[in-house]
Amino acid sequence: MRRTFPLLRPHPLPVLAATALLCAGCASGPQASPDDPLEPLNRAVYQVNDKVDTYVAQPVAKGYKAVTPQPVRSAVTNFFANIGDVGNVVNNLLQGKAVDATESFMRVTINTVFGIGGLFDVATPAGLNRHSQDFGLTMGVWGLPSGPYLVLPFFGPSSVRDGVGLGANFLLDPTTYIDPVWRYSLFAVNVVDTRANLLGATDLLSLAALDKYAFTRDAYLQRRRYLIEGSRADKNLPNYEDSESEGEGQAAPKPAGAAPAAPAQPEPAKP
Repeated sequence: MRRTFPLLRPHPLPVLAATALLCAGCASGPQASPDDPLEPLNRAVYQVNDKVDTYVAQPVAKGYKAVTPQPVRSAVTNFFANIGDVGNVVNNLLQGKAVDATESFMRVTINTVFGIGGLFDVATPAGLNRHSQDFGLTMGVWGLPSGPYLVLPFFGPSSVRDGVGLGANFLLDPTTYIDPVWRYSLFAVNVVDTRANLLGATDLLSLAALDKYAFTRDAYLQRRRYLIEGSRADKNLPNYEDSESEGEGQAAPKPAGAAPAAPAQPEPAKP
């Protein structure tokens, strides 16, 4: 009687372990970062995004910039910045920044009414500066860690926390609640206008960075940390003006190790 043996199949656990080791090895080069454990996957998505940007987004943005006069492009940028100030109001409130939230609300009101729907930025010359925020920053202020660095298809540099924040940003965008045809049209115009405004930065990145992926990752993470922790660090700086005012009129302290001052010599008696 002939005996048959089942086909040998690799156990899934060793295969998964080998795959994990392979990915870890790919992320252990000279540019490896502990904030980027998903570097092999992120680099693959980055390459796809870069190709789409090179062959689609950049040519469209350059054509848009070539055929659209500067005043019209400025009006388009102002229009979408005014829409973004709506989310800035909410996020500044959620972060406990009442003054910034009030100024953002006043910006929306003034630019919408006197700036013809936000086409003109009337608020900035009036002294109301933009306080840009997003829900990813809000969660960071609340103390939520960013999680691993993440490159999102089409959206580019992000993190797990900021990726979740994109959903909230979508809900805070007023164009979310209009007709889909208008929504997608405005989204496309916003993408093209934003990309046109960043053409100079792309040229600088190509000249300055040997590894564009690592440069973009480090710049993004440092910028996000600064936006969350920068103002807190500024408050910890010593106040030299107070120190100077308190010590005004008092003798300056002697440096350590300085020789004692010589005693004053009495004046000789006059004849």
